[in-house]
Amino acid sequence: MAEPISRRLAGRYEVRSLIGRGGMAEVHIGFDTRLSRVVAIKMLRSDLAQDSVFLARFRREAQSAASLNHPNIVAVYDTGEELVNRPDGRAISVPYIVMEYVEGHTVKDLISDGDPVPIDEAIQIITGTLSALEYSHAAHLVHRDIKPGNIMLTNDGKVKVMDFGIARALTDSQATMTQTNAVVGTAQYLSPEQARGEQVDARSDLYSTGIVLFELLTGRPPFKGDSAVSVAYQHVQQTPPIPSSITPDIPEALDRVVMKALAKDRNDRYATASSMLADLMRVSRGVAVNAPDATVWAPAVASQATATMPMMSPAIPTNQTVTSASSTDMTEDEEEVARKRKRKRAWIISGVIVAALLIIFGAWFLLSQGQAESEKVTVPEGLVGMTQAEAKRAVEDAGLVWAVAEDTEPSDDIAEGDVARTDPESGTQVEAGSLVTAYLSSGPESVKVPTGLVGLSPADAQKAVEAAGLVWELAPDPVASDTVEEGKIAKVNPSEGAKVKKGSKVTAYASSGSDTVQVPDVTGMTQDQARKALESAGLKVGSVEPADDASQPQGKVISTNPAAGSSASKGDAIILTISTGKVGIPSGLAGQPQATVTAQLEALTLRVSVTEEHSDTVAAGSVIAVSPSEGASVSQGSSVTIVVSQGPRQNNGGGNGRGEGGSE
Repeated sequence: MAEPISRRLAGRYEVRSLIGRGGMAEVHIGFDTRLSRVVAIKMLRSDLAQDSVFLARFRREAQSAASLNHPNIVAVYDTGEELVNRPDGRAISVPYIVMEYVEGHTVKDLISDGDPVPIDEAIQIITGTLSALEYSHAAHLVHRDIKPGNIMLTNDGKVKVMDFGIARALTDSQATMTQTNAVVGTAQYLSPEQARGEQVDARSDLYSTGIVLFELLTGRPPFKGDSAVSVAYQHVQQTPPIPSSITPDIPEALDRVVMKALAKDRNDRYATASSMLADLMRVSRGVAVNAPDATVWAPAVASQATATMPMMSPAIPTNQTVTSASSTDMTEDEEEVARKRKRKRAWIISGVIVAALLIIFGAWFLLSQGQAESEKVTVPEGLVGMTQAEAKRAVEDAGLVWAVAEDTEPSDDIAEGDVARTDPESGTQVEAGSLVTAYLSSGPESVKVPTGLVGLSPADAQKAVEAAGLVWELAPDPVASDTVEEGKIAKVNPSEGAKVKKGSKVTAYASSGSDTVQVPDVTGMTQDQARKALESAGLKVGSVEPADDASQPQGKVISTNPAAGSSASKGDAIILTISTGKVGIPSGLAGQPQATVTAQLEALTLRVSVTEEHSDTVAAGSVIAVSPSEGASVSQGSSVTIVVSQGPRQNNGGGNGRGEGGSE
């Protein structure tokens, strides 16, 4: 009878009505008050909870089950332990598992009426089961208790496998087929190696899955018996019937798949869940499967008898025993003696097997009751500093259970990933099967570079960095910043908030102020004067380009590029244009009025002298030519002569006029 339990576990899970009870646990509907969702809560029986070996291994397996995240696996949300007071006043710790609450029914309910299910539905159920096993086997977790009661069918047709981890913990505590009638159902799905007490692997799950598939297809398990021992004996010794011999409409390819999954030797079964799943898909598509003919699994004795059986004579009654003519010449008395010997030998073998199983169970029972409370072992020495693999091997060789804590611990001496400490510590005396939790090293202790350093004075930033256990360094060269005041910290390396090893160096860079400056006006300055002015503004002189320009005397700055007053980044190079002290005589002066030409030349700092002469082509008062000629380069202040037209020359005394007048 289950012990009374509190109505709320871990201050979070409300335990509500009982929805299921088995030989090892009770399942309640629960409510997660923190996440406001309905859950299922499984509480282990208090008598199992008192087994220290079971408790330790259950914790490990519960952690493994919680790590499985697959659509065909009932999700495990949380695990824990609750103190329960026994009638004698002793408080015991009862493990529990909080799981996904699945609305639907089990495969056990589906086949409870003994009728086979449609072939397509059977394949669909086993496909979902194999998908779950494929995922769990990849995570190195063997279910060990695949049976119809552990396969759920949701209301929307999904397949969900449950009880991962618990079955393994029970098997490890030797509590499968030797308990009461509640375990007989489990014995019907045991693999031969489980029945023999041998180590199991993924192929053991595939055998149990094959038994479930057999029962789905035929409506009955392949082996039945009055006790768990008799069923287990059949799993070890007898070949199951071919499914189609019970349900004739099962295709031959599906017979092959079932019989290969139920091979006595695990090496003859499917090696992986994915390979069995692939063959089921081939059956659905109607193509050949990778499994031998179902008849190859028939017992050798039966096949030999068939091979030596002669044709029956019509004269022999149908109830008369027929013997092979080539077998022996025994008399009827000798045959009867032989038959008795065979029956006697079979009973002896059966008795020996049953006795062996009872001896094993009795020994386990005595050991678990006597030694579980008294046997002490020592946590191995030298675990700290070992690799995970080395420490795990040492712990398990000592008969203890290995686990790795989620949290790591910094260590200046232990390499990252190796064992930094264990709980309990090496040398501690503990009960056999106790849990040893290893805390792995994260390497030298890491700290975060303080935040808020940018904008502080170098002195304040140094105090913050050194208070965090880091080494301060101020870079000699400041960096420009448009946002940080000159002299304050503009940036640090590593950056603020970064994780670094304790004692690491943090380099800070002070701000040199804004990076943007205004180009000063250096027009009219000498080249040296302009250079000094630019450098004072954080700029430098780039190239120097000469130009003929009357605006500045020789050697003075005419202009800059970028122009004065525009923005530039600190350190930019500024191009200077310097006057050559010369000007060019403009072109196009000829033909223009004297006043216009004179004005243009004087604007170029040139002195103008004028000469005049007659021209039949240039209007009076306009310039005929200049000297030096148009386009010539001359020094500022030079003299330029312009020739101005007086117009055409005048004719004052014509002879033809006088002659004409005299004749009159």
